[in-house]
Amino acid sequence: MAYYDFLNIIFAPLLKLPVLWVVIILSFIVSVIIIVITKYTTDQTLMKKLKDDIKDYQKQIKELKGNPAKAMEVQKKAMELNMKYMMHSLKPTIITFIPIILIFGWMSSTFAYESIKPNQEFSISAFFDKNADGNAEIIITEGIEITNEKNKKIENGKATWTLKGEEGEHILEFAYNNEKQQKSILITNAEKYIEPIKKTSGAIKSIQIDYNSRKILNLFGWKLGWLGTYIIFSIIFTMTLRKFMKVY
Repeated sequence: MAYYDFLNIIFAPLLKLPVLWVVIILSFIVSVIIIVITKYTTDQTLMKKLKDDIKDYQKQIKELKGNPAKAMEVQKKAMELNMKYMMHSLKPTIITFIPIILIFGWMSSTFAYESIKPNQEFSISAFFDKNADGNAEIIITEGIEITNEKNKKIENGKATWTLKGEEGEHILEFAYNNEKQQKSILITNAEKYIEPIKKTSGAIKSIQIDYNSRKILNLFGWKLGWLGTYIIFSIIFTMTLRKFMKVY
């Protein structure tokens, strides 16, 4: 993808850092972009007033617990103001939506999995039509070694092979009856990988590399991947920047 190559060039200096720091830096950059665009594409005086009015209504609702009818009336006004606030927030959301989606796509393609290292065992699976039975065969190229049988019985619509190989990009071929499908794999010491799933047509429905998910943050024993890590730091940065830049 062109955008993927472009972002690889843009973020190349970051890729020299540990993955955790890359995700933290990117979450900060995205947070800054969102806050700056929000500040300068919305009427902040109006946004502050709407937010203050909503808080006042919420306070009144708590005080009117003994008067449900009046509380419902105030809640309706609060909901109308909240809808107005959301409509004004829509413009920066639309502006930032596409660039952020592209960055998210790049991060998912770069940080979601551990790469396959030279001579490290890994598995790859082929998924079949529900009526498929019998055996499927994997055909390898030079530099790849099968550590179990090359002919595998299809069980529950799936056949899995265990392999290892030399550094480089390799093409694997999967044969079932008269059908053949191919899937590329990348074996490297760098933090790179090829997309895990290839959708196909015919009796072979898809081929999937069974990567290990990459965990980059250990939060009190809770191990998080790039997305969980991004969300946590994004919340921290967004709240801090909103307060510092007085964005409502």
